[in-house]
Amino acid sequence: MERIYLDHAATSPMQPRVIDKMLDVMNATFGNPSSIHSFGREARHQIDLAREVMAESIGAKENEIIFTSGGTEADNMALFGTAETYQSNGRHIITTQIEHHAVLHACQKLEKLGFEVTYLPVDESGCISLDVLKSALRDDTILVSIMYGNNEVGTLQPIKEIGELLKDHQAKFHTDAVQAYGLENIDVNECFIDLLSVSAHKINGPKGTGFLYVRSNVKISPRVFGGEQERKRRAGTENVASIAGFAEAVKIAEEERAAKRESFRNYKEILVQRLCDAHVDFSINGSLEYSLPHVLNLSFPGTNVEAMLVNLDLAGIAVSSGSACTAGSIEPSHVLVAMFGKQSERLVNSIRFSFGFTTTEEEIIRAAEETAKVVSRLK
Repeated sequence: MERIYLDHAATSPMQPRVIDKMLDVMNATFGNPSSIHSFGREARHQIDLAREVMAESIGAKENEIIFTSGGTEADNMALFGTAETYQSNGRHIITTQIEHHAVLHACQKLEKLGFEVTYLPVDESGCISLDVLKSALRDDTILVSIMYGNNEVGTLQPIKEIGELLKDHQAKFHTDAVQAYGLENIDVNECFIDLLSVSAHKINGPKGTGFLYVRSNVKISPRVFGGEQERKRRAGTENVASIAGFAEAVKIAEEERAAKRESFRNYKEILVQRLCDAHVDFSINGSLEYSLPHVLNLSFPGTNVEAMLVNLDLAGIAVSSGSACTAGSIEPSHVLVAMFGKQSERLVNSIRFSFGFTTTEEEIIRAAEETAKVVSRLK
C-alpha cells in the first residue's frame, strides 16, 4: 500500500541536497569551530556561511543570529532571556492563548517566578484583536510574544501591525515563526520584530537545530553556560553539519517559496472541493485566505478524532490532530478551545492536513477520497 505523508507541519523530510551537504561536512569538516588551527577554521567557515544565509533570509545582520537546538530552545531563550534582562523595567508579559507549548509553558514558568502574563484571546478564525492588544499594553510590559502563523490551524497574525504598535513602546516583540519561516516573506525590520524563532526540521532541514534572531540593541541573558560560543549568548560546541544542512534548506526554501505557496494553496482548494463533491459534511477551522499555505484544519461533525486518525493511517494517510493522544484519552486542543470554547464539538472531530515538497496532486485526491470513505463509515 502506498503511504501518503500529510503531516509536514509536525516535521518534514529532509531535502536530498541537505543530506548531501551534511554528509560532505561530516566527512571533511570535523574540526572544533573554536580551534584556531586550519581544521577549526574550516568548521568556523561553515558556520559563518550559514549565519550569513540565515541573516539575509529575514533582513537581519549576521551577528543577530544565534544558533540553537531548535524552535523550543529559541522560544525559551527569547522569553526567559528577555524577562531576566529587562525585569527592572517591569514584570508584565503579553502572549496569546494559541501559542505553541514552547511559549505557553515558558510563560507559565515565568508566572511562577513572579512575572504577570496576559493571554490574549482570539476570534473564531484564530486571530487576535489589535485593539485588545493595545488595551492590554501597560507601562511595565517588557515583552510581547505572538506567533507568526499557527501550527494547528494555520492562522496568520497581523505581525507588521503588531510591530508598528510596539515600535515606540519599551516592550520587546518576539514572534515564533517556526511554521511561517520558509513560506512567508519575513523581514524583521519592516515588521519591527526584536526576536524571532526558527526550527530547521520544519523546512526540510535536520532535526535538532534552529536559530533565534535577536536585534542588536536587545540584550538577553544566556540560558546555557560554558564556553564563549555564539558571542557568549549560547555556550556549547556548534553542530556544524546540521547548521550547514540548515543553511542548504534555507537556500532551497528561498528558491522554491513562490512555487510552493502556489502549489500548497492549490492543494487546499482541491482537497476542499473533492470533499464537497463527495458530499462530506465538514467545516474549515481558521481562514483559507489569511493562513499559512501548507496547513488545513478541518472539522468533521459526527466523527471522533482518534477513530479518524487510526482509520486514515490504516488507509495509508498520515495526518494529525491538534490534540495530544495519551493512553487512549485526548486532551482538547488549546487552540480550538480558544477559538470555539470548551464545549465545541470541533474539539473532538478536527484533523490537520499539512503539505510539503513531496506532496503531489494525486496524493491530495486520494487523501480526499479516503477521508470521505472514513467519514462515511464513522458516521
